[in-house]
Amino acid sequence: MAKKFIFLGICASLSILAFMVLGARGNWGFILTFRGTKLVALVIVAIAVAVATIVFQTLTSNRILTPSIMGFDALYILLQTTLVFLLGGLGYVSLHPEMKFALELLLLSSAALLLFGSLLGQGLQDLFRMLLVGVVFGVLFRSLTSLLQRIIDPNEFAVLQGSLFASFNRVDTSLLIIAVPLVLACCALVWRKRHILDVMALGRDQAINLGINYRRELLVGLTLVTALVATSTALVGPATFFGLLVSAISYEVVKSHHHGPVFIVAGLIAITVLVGGQAVFERILGMSATLSIVIEFLGGLVFLFLILRKVRA
Repeated sequence: MAKKFIFLGICASLSILAFMVLGARGNWGFILTFRGTKLVALVIVAIAVAVATIVFQTLTSNRILTPSIMGFDALYILLQTTLVFLLGGLGYVSLHPEMKFALELLLLSSAALLLFGSLLGQGLQDLFRMLLVGVVFGVLFRSLTSLLQRIIDPNEFAVLQGSLFASFNRVDTSLLIIAVPLVLACCALVWRKRHILDVMALGRDQAINLGINYRRELLVGLTLVTALVATSTALVGPATFFGLLVSAISYEVVKSHHHGPVFIVAGLIAITVLVGGQAVFERILGMSATLSIVIEFLGGLVFLFLILRKVRA
């Protein structure tokens, strides 16, 4: 396992180095500051998505599900569409970044916690009911979004279009003062509970028999997932299959149910994929393609592979 950690650490370090120095010309002070700030944003998003997906899969006892199944992506897109519909294109782009970020974070977190508080009961059946309601709300949000997009002026829709997909190139670094402490605090809490997650992965009955307050830990875990996903989504937009891609690779690499090494491997893989991929697309390909589309395509293939493998099993 130590060799795997070292190898992945080297890959992540090389990705960071490539992002910082490839194509660098001119004032190094400005380049390092500009790229370094953007690098922090990419690392924060990578870690947040990776940790949130693994915790969510543990709580739901299903490695195919991702937090986006709760309708986060659809709610985020509906929020952006509503803002453009109400404020117009000019008003939308004139919104203060910190205020818009806080609004998105508050709305996404409140919607998820409302869902948890109203449906979370004593049994695992309520968890499945919560996931089903998340799917239904996702369909509802997409339908409302489609209706508003048909009403919006075509010129204003062009302003909205850039917010409908994840963009790792236009991260607003001014939001890091809020995002970085929040993600680090959530990850620290998740790390402290990694052994509890090991027990919860055995199932509800086994966890209760081993002395775990299952309902409380489930609610705390889902709250942390909500905060991490809401932060990453508000920073870069919806990335449906990125977490699934990272978690699937991590479990194949670690081949263990212990969350400590899985979290470390997932973080390193997420950084390598996101930072390294962005370095290639920005510095080598000259932004002739979009990283988010490639990640979603690969993640979709992994999703189909996992489903087909489970069906055959």
